[in-house]
Amino acid sequence: MAAIKPPFSFRRRFLGSTSFYVWIAILLAMIGVGVTGMYRTLTQGLQVTNLSDRVPWGLWITHDLSAIGLGAGAFTFSAVVYLFRIKRFEPIARTAVFVGFLGYTSAMLALAMDIGRPDRFWHPLVYWNVHSVLWEITWCVILYSTVLVIEVLPIVFDSKYFARWPKLAKFGHSLHKLTPVMAVLGMALSLLHQSSLGATYGVLSGRAIWFKPSMPVMFILSAVAGGVSLTLLVTMVLSKLTGKELIDKFLRRDIARLSAFALLAYLYLKVWDWAATNYYSHAPGTADAMARLQATTPYTQSFWWLEVVLCGVVPAVILLNRPFRRRHGVFMVGLALIVVGVVVNRWNVTLSGLVVPPSWSPGVLGNAIAATYTPSWTEVSVSLGVLGYALLAFTLGAKYLPLFTSSHAESGAHE
Repeated sequence: MAAIKPPFSFRRRFLGSTSFYVWIAILLAMIGVGVTGMYRTLTQGLQVTNLSDRVPWGLWITHDLSAIGLGAGAFTFSAVVYLFRIKRFEPIARTAVFVGFLGYTSAMLALAMDIGRPDRFWHPLVYWNVHSVLWEITWCVILYSTVLVIEVLPIVFDSKYFARWPKLAKFGHSLHKLTPVMAVLGMALSLLHQSSLGATYGVLSGRAIWFKPSMPVMFILSAVAGGVSLTLLVTMVLSKLTGKELIDKFLRRDIARLSAFALLAYLYLKVWDWAATNYYSHAPGTADAMARLQATTPYTQSFWWLEVVLCGVVPAVILLNRPFRRRHGVFMVGLALIVVGVVVNRWNVTLSGLVVPPSWSPGVLGNAIAATYTPSWTEVSVSLGVLGYALLAFTLGAKYLPLFTSSHAESGAHE
């Protein structure tokens, strides 16, 4: 396959057409709406949201957890290429790092609004609480974001727009030499972070629905499946828009298998987790909470039909079936379903334990079955703005940055 020389440009097909500028205008409008919501939040506080003491986490935390999970392709491919030395995945490593960087920065934007006082983000760095999982997550986010910046800078300095500053290009090459070290650090920090996000729920013994040791592992596996799928999906979308084969079919097959196997491992644990807590065991706390949850929300339907069947079994079949992989439209739908499944899972996990308050919670006994929560306009607008930022940054990155420098994905295997 012929090498694609940086910076990779496709003005004739999309990025130089009228459709491109319409797309940019839409994303700028989304960002404008988001800035309006952010301004209201910063000036009026969290009272402009529908969050409450009983349901303190909602859309923004779901956005945060989803963005971080879908950015897991960065540490996955960095570890595969630079740590395990599987070089055939190298053509997609830069894209994975860039998507991971956008995922983490998007998560931090959403989190800055959710904490209510973003000016105090530095407090966990100074006031240590080693008994808090959230404190450990804060450190992991900051350190891993630093690793992602170090990994993204060589991509930026390698673009033609920095050719006039050879010292920056040289500095970028120096940073690139640190990639194997960054891959090790990134894998350690990201695994800690992804698992700790699950542990944030899993260690809460007072919340019967959340309290389980499987949560950290399921968060890691779902993040690997979702992050790998998103990276491959955006690569295939760019291939369609450019009319260029950015990665060959053998590499697509290998990446699809990696995502599908991670997804199947996740589904295996998920079904056994459900069986252990809902089928074989009927612990009073869990049984009571699940009964109230099923009576007041569509949790059961979204769990089985969305998470497990539509966003789990269906995409696994598509990704592991050669005829389906050859049909690019079906293949891309399968990848998109995995991405949607991660978002649905983060929403279900967050809200399932909050809308059903524990029986010992003040004001619950005798007069409350479940709390209600629907995101306010401000919450939706902020999430739209953050999503617009991520899409705009990726669009401009695809146009101006050498995300695809070459294709080394030659393989002797047959599709």
